[in-house]
Amino acid sequence: MRKIVISLLLLVGSLLCFAQDPLPYNPNADAKADIKKAVQQAKTDNKHVLIQVGGNWCPWCLRFHKMATSAYAVDSIIKKDYVYILVNYSKENKNMDVMKDLEYPNRFGFPVFVILDGNGKRLHTQDSGLLEHNKAKGYDTTKVVTFLREWDVKAVDPKTYTSH
Repeated sequence: MRKIVISLLLLVGSLLCFAQDPLPYNPNADAKADIKKAVQQAKTDNKHVLIQVGGNWCPWCLRFHKMATSAYAVDSIIKKDYVYILVNYSKENKNMDVMKDLEYPNRFGFPVFVILDGNGKRLHTQDSGLLEHNKAKGYDTTKVVTFLREWDVKAVDPKTYTSH
């Protein structure tokens, strides 16, 4: 009987481990190559690049990634207007050469968002704390949607604001 109970506990524990979402950040990824590829894709698709810098160690990073990939209001804007990538910052790999190229966004804490245009020019760095919900432990969908709309291709194109 004891062996059966132990076997069942091990089985349940294993199932719980596999049922969790995979960790989104890859400390071994080549961040420079990922950014270069994203910029090329953004140029081709007339989008901007949305870089989320953070790590699997950061609960706020994981919360935002989950929102960005599952909350329809956010996910749909990202898919329509951005090439979305994650850049790891952790004890295993701080990607300091990339942080330098992005003008040290890590100064804002984590996660931090960097928007690049289709030529790789940095347009904006966003402190994620400004996107948090005031009363809940998470991000405010309205604030995130506003942020994304304020930095999409159309929003930063001067032609959007000049009359014909």
